[in-house]
Amino acid sequence: MMKKTVAAIALSCAAMFALTALTACGGGDDRESNSVEALVENYGYQWEDTSAPILNETGAQEISFRIYSSKNASAKDYNDMDIMQTLYEDTNVFVEWENVSESIYAEQKNLIFSNTNNRPDAIYHAGMSASEIIRYASRKVLLPISDYLEYMPNFSKILEERPDIRNQITNVEDGKIYSLPRVEEMGLLQNPNLLFLNKNWTLEAIEAGAVTGLTAEDVKDGIRLTAAQMESLLTYFLNNDMNGNGQNDERPMTFVYNNWQGNQCDLYGMFGLNDNTDHRVIVDGKVTYTVLDDRFKEATQFINGWVEKGLIDEVSFEQTQDNFLANGKGTELYGAFYWWESETVVSNPENYVVCEPLVGPNGDQTVCVSNNPEVGTGEVVIFAGTPNVEVLLTYFDRYYDPMISAQINYGPIGIVYEEEPDENGMLVQKELPEGKTADELRLENAPLGICYLSDYAWENVVHMEPRAQLRLERLEAYATPFVPEGVQPVPNLQFTQEELNTLTLYETNIVNYINQHLITWLRGGLTDADWEAFKTEVQSTRVGLNEVQKVYQAAYDRYVAEN
Repeated sequence: MMKKTVAAIALSCAAMFALTALTACGGGDDRESNSVEALVENYGYQWEDTSAPILNETGAQEISFRIYSSKNASAKDYNDMDIMQTLYEDTNVFVEWENVSESIYAEQKNLIFSNTNNRPDAIYHAGMSASEIIRYASRKVLLPISDYLEYMPNFSKILEERPDIRNQITNVEDGKIYSLPRVEEMGLLQNPNLLFLNKNWTLEAIEAGAVTGLTAEDVKDGIRLTAAQMESLLTYFLNNDMNGNGQNDERPMTFVYNNWQGNQCDLYGMFGLNDNTDHRVIVDGKVTYTVLDDRFKEATQFINGWVEKGLIDEVSFEQTQDNFLANGKGTELYGAFYWWESETVVSNPENYVVCEPLVGPNGDQTVCVSNNPEVGTGEVVIFAGTPNVEVLLTYFDRYYDPMISAQINYGPIGIVYEEEPDENGMLVQKELPEGKTADELRLENAPLGICYLSDYAWENVVHMEPRAQLRLERLEAYATPFVPEGVQPVPNLQFTQEELNTLTLYETNIVNYINQHLITWLRGGLTDADWEAFKTEVQSTRVGLNEVQKVYQAAYDRYVAEN
């Protein structure tokens, strides 16, 4: 009966799903929402018992929602995902998903917002920025979700227990919440790089006497290398046919320039800088830009020396993430590389050891502190005028149940997780199907998006993926101990309209100005005169770094005061 119902509703909606039409299924902007009293009386609507259906059979037949969402190319259509079918069976709330490729979503999003007559009920994976939310909220386009929290027991509990999350999603202008967040807190994002070193190549270099102060016994996870020792190793890798294929194809050190992970920023730790791709970090409560520190010049000059010697390959500044990962497979090419985990990069991860942060020429040893957030804001928005919005919000509220969150984020029970929990009642990952990686299985079967996975979930509901556990262990051993006290990432911040106007005026130009100079310097070097001119210009009213720094500081001060 259920599948027949789903199929019937799907067929009725399918004809209307072209973007040019964008008509809502089961209700549109021309329909008045039922009152809560009517929903309770006619459709059995309830929101308090999170283990019971939200609607009765009549409600399942007559109420539905159309949700627009971007989708990873590897993922199934959300209408075909097992977890979405499970949610329907558990809630009696039917959703017809309209998926588009991530590559075209930004363009499609703009079309949806400009089409005032025919919009979906909500956008999933909305990727709404603070400025977009303020803009559309002021125009009454977005639903103020905070006006309906009584129908969202799971989400309300999160906001009560976590004022920091509430503050990251609350509109400064009117104090309301217009989007639903994604929360996956594992402690994995603050330090997005680890340095991996080819063990066999290093042992060969030691045996050849190419590096001093190292023995074969040192070549293990946690190896501590000075900049001078690493330079000796990289030089040996460059000048010898390490993979034995008769070609000069070895890449002594590589990374993906300015990528969110596996980037060049940890190299700046050799000079005591906790750099990141924003070049912005909190130091003792102050928003600090690394590009204004003279150590940044010194570090850039040093790194350029390795580039000019061929120790860092030029491809590092041009390659995409996909190219970097593809070239790491098969014949060994990489002597040392920065990435999230070695298992994703090379075919033989057992041949690579994890290094401590490199010790710089002046004895400095620290790591990148990224601003990659574990709280994703603007993940789901709902359009004002959506009929039966209380039902839709209660449905989304189920996503914040940790048991559902695990399946939304990683994949369903029966495919990704064992049918039976372990002796502690926790979900356990199944063995991977032959020929499939954890990433492939996850992307195929999990919609990702809104969820709440934090300490309680990891301790009581679901085991972390084995690869996540391994990465966490590595970070705790080889990254986090090297972050100085008082250094923190910049959290998600909310801005006033006036502050957003300042950021709109300056921030893109600042990013372009810094990146244009940085890549030129890393590849071609810089002089003292270049550096002084850069510092003067980047802080000028034309480029505006000082103005942007003031905005971030004001927003951060509010964040601290509210937490």
